[in-house]
Amino acid sequence: MSSQRITLAEKDQMIAALQSHQVNTLVELRRIEKLFAQLGSPDVAAPMTAAWSYYVNSHSLLTELRGLTKNYPFSSECLEEAKRRVYSDPESNRSWNFCWLVLSKVGNDQLIPYYAHYQASLPAMWGGRSPTAEGVEQLKNAFVSEWNWAITQMLSHWDQPPTR
Repeated sequence: MSSQRITLAEKDQMIAALQSHQVNTLVELRRIEKLFAQLGSPDVAAPMTAAWSYYVNSHSLLTELRGLTKNYPFSSECLEEAKRRVYSDPESNRSWNFCWLVLSKVGNDQLIPYYAHYQASLPAMWGGRSPTAEGVEQLKNAFVSEWNWAITQMLSHWDQPPTR
């Protein structure tokens, strides 16, 4: 990690950018989070936490995941279930980073295989026809492969879990 220090004015500008949602991509949020981590200043925690929540709840996380899953767009239902599970998990207070918690929940709770099978079974995926079991399995495997890759890519932005 860079040892770049930021000035008080730069910190205030970053907080304002977070609060006004001018920064709303994973890469930019991580950049600011890393800089704030070096400060050790308690006044950056609430804006950073709120920015991560906004990023997830404004569908920016889903949009970025779908940018990584162009062949088999990531399931919004899978992401919503992960969010629901994070909200109901008493261990969720171990991190201020809602995005990391949601992405981790997708993987740790093995949500992808379930939602991949669900989506692959939908008649709409087959032009209104009833799919064969082999067809569903093949499509499910394609979903699983691409979605797991995308989750891994997103989680790779953290060298270590953002936990307390």
